[in-house]
Amino acid sequence: MSETDGAGGVREVKSAARTVDLLELLAARGDRPARLQELADELHVPRSSMYALLQTLIGRGWVRTDITGSLYGIGIRALLTGTSYLDSDPRVRAVRPYLDEASEALGETIHLARLDGMDVAYLATRESHEYLRTISRVGRRLPAHAGALGKALLAERPDSDLPEGPYEALTPRTHTTRDSLAADLAAVRARGYAVDREEGVPGIIGLGFALRTDTPAEDAISCSVPVARLTPEHERRIVEVMGAIRAKIEATSPGTAGSPIWR
Repeated sequence: MSETDGAGGVREVKSAARTVDLLELLAARGDRPARLQELADELHVPRSSMYALLQTLIGRGWVRTDITGSLYGIGIRALLTGTSYLDSDPRVRAVRPYLDEASEALGETIHLARLDGMDVAYLATRESHEYLRTISRVGRRLPAHAGALGKALLAERPDSDLPEGPYEALTPRTHTTRDSLAADLAAVRARGYAVDREEGVPGIIGLGFALRTDTPAEDAISCSVPVARLTPEHERRIVEVMGAIRAKIEATSPGTAGSPIWR
């Protein structure tokens, strides 16, 4: 049985927390499977306890193992649960047609993402016919300080919320200090949208627009373009189209009447 803590909440259930930590660790490793001892060491769990937990999750489909039983990775149940999250979110459903509209108008890659702590999680993508990625970004995360989507959302919040740093550098252009990022966010507020010039991915420029359907905004849309194809005229066109798409989304955002208010 759970016990309340001094803050008036509920004390963390240790076994549940350990399970979530394991699944998040396996998910973060992507295509790099882990060995039992690696997982036990990383999560500071006895080897025998980790083995029992892994076998339970394998039986439920949340973890998979290779034919030798020595390598572990995230299981298919994680995909099914993530898909359910997207399918059940009324805002994702409402925004999808506007992503199609932006993609058709600009011919570039369009994203929808949501802030998750100091990361952004990609919820929907419309790929450019000119620049196809080999792996979809949906369900993936990127540090908020390193891209247009994240900076558009961080700019909706006070700079006092920013961590002290230093921040992870994904490219030589990534902001790695709090002062540098704060100066950029001030420019985002003045401009009305964020610009990422090869800060998250070399060779790619992104323009991000916060969707002010919450206060502060939780979701943002962006347009990503290869550097070689972004002329000043094309950038102005992107700003115009994406600004209009943002206005349409904000004007037609689904209400919350009769729906849960998630936190």
